[in-house]
Parts: sequence; C-alpha cells; structure tokens
Amino acid sequence: MTAVLTITDATLLLGDGDETVRALDEVSLEIAAGELVAVVGPSGSGKSSLLAIAGALTTPTSGSVRLGSTELTGVKPRELTRLRQQEIGFVFQSGNLVPALTSIDQVRLPLTFGKVADPRDPLELLAEVGMDHKADRRPHELSGGERQRVGIARALVTRPRLLLVDEPTAALDRKRSQEVVGLLADESHNHGVATIMVTHDNDVLHHCDRVLEMVDGRLTAAVIGSA
Repeated sequence: MTAVLTITDATLLLGDGDETVRALDEVSLEIAAGELVAVVGPSGSGKSSLLAIAGALTTPTSGSVRLGSTELTGVKPRELTRLRQQEIGFVFQSGNLVPALTSIDQVRLPLTFGKVADPRDPLELLAEVGMDHKADRRPHELSGGERQRVGIARALVTRPRLLLVDEPTAALDRKRSQEVVGLLADESHNHGVATIMVTHDNDVLHHCDRVLEMVDGRLTAAVIGSA
C-alpha cells in the first residue's frame, strides 16, 4: 500500500541546557492509505509530540517527516499552512467546536481558509457520520459523542490524506466511544485516509489495524491486542 506518512529517525528536543527533554527519541513510523493506527502509552511519553511533528505543527530537531513525497522539514511556512489546511485533518478531544456555529457551519469552516480542489459535500458528510438531522444545532445542544461526530466530519471535508486524532473518547461513555472509533475506522478504510489515533482507551483498540506504544519518547509495537 502507498505510504502517506513516513517518519524516519525523528528526535525532538524541548527546552534548553539542563532542562532539555527528549520528547521523541529516534522515532520511525510509516502509515499507509486506509490504515488506522492507534498509539497508546502513559501521559508524558511523547504521544502529543508525535502528533505535532506528523501534523507539521512542530519541526523535529533531527530526522525526517514526509507526507507522501513531500519532505515537511524543508517546506516553507506558507506551504506548511496550506498542507495543514488541505491535506491534514485534526480531530481534538470533545470535538473542539466553535460555540457560535451550527453543525453544518462547523463542517464548512475549513473550506473558508483557502481554495480546496475537491471538497466533500458538508451535508452529505454530516449524513455519513449520522448528524445530518442536527445540522442546525450548536455545540451546547449536542452530546459529547455528537460533538465528536461533527468534529470528524469537519476534519474530513477537505479530503485530507492524513487524519490525526487526539484522545477522541476521553469524555465519552463506553457505548459512544465504540461508535466514534468505529466511525473513524470506517472513514479511514472507505476513503483511504491514513489515521493516527492517540488514546488511553484500550477498549476501542480492536477497531484499529495496528497498535503502537510510546514510552519515554520511543515507539514500539504494543503487546496489547489489536485487530
């Protein structure tokens, strides 16, 4: 399968002098189109730093990060902004929705930041995640699971190649957690999106194609179950 994201020997140092922390320690990772990969591990192990370099939010101190054939560490800031807006989708805890916007306007929002070659239809996307009947509702009128569904739709509207998901089930009960991660798996598999999901929720790992573990900035295959 085609590699969408390739990270090679990435090290990320944070702080200065005696306060320097090795957030990532020679991390290598390759994710293919249509693959959902979970990353587990204790707090402070480097999971957020991994998402940051994968999403072109932070440049590693050393090593390589490629989106398709594009080496992100050598791209100018304006092009990085375009890549984040059009080729990388982000799903945050609790959806991270704009309080004043309706569900349909949340999904339309990424399309206002610049020209998108082939966007998905926002209303059709809401229907796909089971939220078209609440297109006119604002975040305070939605449950936690519903907000996450809208957040997923918003992240997918630009047809990104890479989807980065941070603790999507942190505020959800077990049933809603299964629904949300099952939805992520379906979207990844059906639309060829390469997805990294950081999670502490072992109960949802059976939806994933691979499960990796981050400990002290190093990434290894997890010993706990995967699909």
